[in-house]
Amino acid sequence: MNYVRGIKLREKPAKGSYLSSMPSVRWLGRTESLDFHMPVTFFVGENGTGKSTFLEAIAVSMGFNPEGGSRDFSFSTRETHSELCDLITTIKTISPEDGFFLRAESFYNTASYLDENSDLMRYGGASLHEQSHGESFLALVKNRFEGNGLYILDEPEAALSPQRQLNLMMEIDRLVKENSQFIIATHSPILMAFPNAELYQFSDLGIEKVAYQDTEHYLITKQFLNAPERMLHYLFDGK
Repeated sequence: MNYVRGIKLREKPAKGSYLSSMPSVRWLGRTESLDFHMPVTFFVGENGTGKSTFLEAIAVSMGFNPEGGSRDFSFSTRETHSELCDLITTIKTISPEDGFFLRAESFYNTASYLDENSDLMRYGGASLHEQSHGESFLALVKNRFEGNGLYILDEPEAALSPQRQLNLMMEIDRLVKENSQFIIATHSPILMAFPNAELYQFSDLGIEKVAYQDTEHYLITKQFLNAPERMLHYLFDGK
């Protein structure tokens, strides 16, 4: 089930705006739309290419709090989200029954808001602050993500060990089978291996669909794990 089928650039950013020089935004201005065909879509690419900016814009345009949470979250610690959300049109189907925008950088603020405003039984029965970062993250996904929902995750691997990333993949699979859609920005070659996921690579050239084995994340990780000594020798000795 896809609640968001894609996004279009409705209005170009103002001249002088940092968005006007972002290759991914310029690419969206040249194409009809960025489409989502599968229940799980990953945004991948180097830092600074616009993955989180696009993810945030989609989340805000769908009614989520810019700092994270569900659509009824209203906290704000600092107004830092970009104006891209005002420039795009979200191509929708039906409205999801559930949803959550989870971003690693503001997860502490989300957990604090939950402590003050929510029934903790809905989040596993304990304050998320009383658990490790990874444990609280998975507790939120397992207990709060109810299915029939749109879940937008920004670099979830920041909180998770490799084993916990595998656990997250199991939860994603469970929720996809319960008519859910995921849009995820990630650097994790583990997460982006999710079966039948659609991968969009952000780069200086814009945005393009990419096969898992062709991502820089997969290639570099494989090269390193196959011969770590050789890679480290090259890095430190320059030969």
